[in-house]
Order: sequence, then structure tokens, then C-alpha cells
Amino acid sequence: MNAESLDGRLLFAIPKKGRLHEKCLELLAGADIQFRRHHRLDVCLVKNHNIALVFLPAADIPSFVGKGNVDLGITGQDVILEANMQAHVTEVLKLGFGKCALQVQVPEAGPIKTVEDLAGKRVVTSFEVLSGQYFKELDDRLQLVDDKRTKIEYVGGSVEAACSLGLADGIVDLVESGDTMRAAGLHAIATLLQTEAVLIKSSTPKHPALEPLINLITSRIAGVVAAGKYVVCEYNILRERLHAATAITPGRRAPTISPLEDEAWVAVSSMVEKSRVADVMDELVKIGAEDILIFNLDNCRV
Repeated sequence: MNAESLDGRLLFAIPKKGRLHEKCLELLAGADIQFRRHHRLDVCLVKNHNIALVFLPAADIPSFVGKGNVDLGITGQDVILEANMQAHVTEVLKLGFGKCALQVQVPEAGPIKTVEDLAGKRVVTSFEVLSGQYFKELDDRLQLVDDKRTKIEYVGGSVEAACSLGLADGIVDLVESGDTMRAAGLHAIATLLQTEAVLIKSSTPKHPALEPLINLITSRIAGVVAAGKYVVCEYNILRERLHAATAITPGRRAPTISPLEDEAWVAVSSMVEKSRVADVMDELVKIGAEDILIFNLDNCRV
């Protein structure tokens, strides 16, 4: 692997580890981006496209993309804001995974019940920029000055342990299920932002010739994301109840309706959000639908 082998290739940055890494690999497989990553190497060539994958820490990806060092990247919305790169990158697509909340957490059994109670005290976080902005606005609103203002201290990991170790009165950290925080005796008193993984590109791309390939990869990834969100629901229904049935399964644009040999019945096929499948099937049964089948999607274009 050398610099010449990367010439003319679209550089696509992927988190090298952490909460987004495995999901990104699944996304690449679903988009038929074929590669073999050699042990301990952070750059590899894609076999079936003019692309090179670059495996980077998620926190570095916004800067690499924003400065045009790589053409595409996947990272968290929180990471973009923490890196102050939101003006330099364009969010192309929300990916539907890595969903978390950046929250202010304090000991549940302690005296602090609101962020106003926490203002002026010690806060430990891995998100110095976002926490600093949040508590600066809070301190200004409460007219706290000098040594009365909130003290923000950075730690690289295990933020939830800071309060029990006496290092902080509260923390700011990402929360997914909340189990880790509850185990540490913490609870949320404020949410700074909701975040998820996103596909990004530079706001001022350096390689305009790669735009068609960027659009192709974006379309493929969007298809994988949609396939994970929807299923196909097929069923038979009396023609006289078709209006009620299509109100339950309107599809993305419209359901597909096919006649059956028995003219009193029709077959309906419609895309349904995966999260609503059980409720949709129950409602269809109530209006007399029969032979209700659900099919998962491996990929699609919608």
C-alpha cells in the first residue's frame, strides 16, 4: 500500500473501533462494498469500486472530511459538533443506528436536582466543547462570574465513575440505554442533544470528479438503511373492505393491489415500518384480512 495506489480513489472514512464500528461493517456489506482489511492496517482498497476505506477514530473523521483529506465518512452527530466542524461538513444521510442522548447526569441520591443546582460546581466529561457551551449559557443566565462559574474537566473514559470517586458533582456523557448510569447511581437532569450515526461529505469537496461515485454509494447505503426500517406486508382481503385495508397499509407511495381468481377478493402488497408490524397485523385481522405474510428486505431503493 502506497500513496500512488490511492490516487483517483474515493477515500471513505470508517470508525476503526467503538460503538459505530460493527454497524458500519454491516452497512458496507449490505451496500456490496467488498474489501479485505489486512491485520493492523488502517487503509484498504475496495475490490469492486474505485474506493479506499480509511479506518480512523470516530472523533477524527469530521476533521478529515471537513478539510477534504477524505471524501466521505461515517461518524456521530455529536462528534461533528464537538469537533466544531458542522460548517465544514454536509450531512448526507442519517443512518438510523448509534442513537444516543448527550445528557447531564448527577447522583440520584444527592442534593442536586436541576442543572441550576449544578451550575458553578464541578462537571467531568469527554465532551469539553459541547459541555462548555451549555454551561457557559447557563452560567451567563444565572449571572455567575469568575470562580463561581461551572468548572469543566476532561476525562477520556469511564466518565460515570467520576462522581463516586469524588472528582465531580455531575457529568456530561452519551447515554444509550441508561443501564451504565443507573448502575453507577446516576440519573439525567438535562439532555444537551439527541445524536445518531450519519454519512457526511465535505462542504467544499476537493475532487468533483468523484461526485457520481459519492452519489452511487449514498444511494446504496440509503437502500440498506431503508431495508432495515421496512418490511413487505402481503395479505388477501375482500374487495369491499379494500378501502379500510389500504388505510392501515398505505405503503410509501401506494399499495400494490392484484386481482385474485375469486373476484370478491384482492391481494395487497405494501411496505410497512418494521416497528409497526405487530400492530398492523392485528388491525388487518380485525377487518377480515387473511393469509397475512411479512417479508424482510435485504436491500431496496426507495
